[in-house]
Amino acid sequence: MRAIDLSGVTWRKSSYSNTSGGDCVEVCDTVPTAVPVRDSKTPSGPVLLIANSSWASFVTAVRSGALR
Repeated sequence: MRAIDLSGVTWRKSSYSNTSGGDCVEVCDTVPTAVPVRDSKTPSGPVLLIANSSWASFVTAVRSGALR
């Protein structure tokens, strides 16, 4: 598998993250092959790469309230 260069991407904080600095998840929606996800408190830490179809299923479940 080829590595994905994330050095120049723009990260977006989840609207579900709180404003006091905890539980902050960031995503990048400009990578065509996957959705990178990271902890904003550790930007140089590990990144999860989620398949686009899996991410779409996750977002649908969150929006419908199925994961509450």
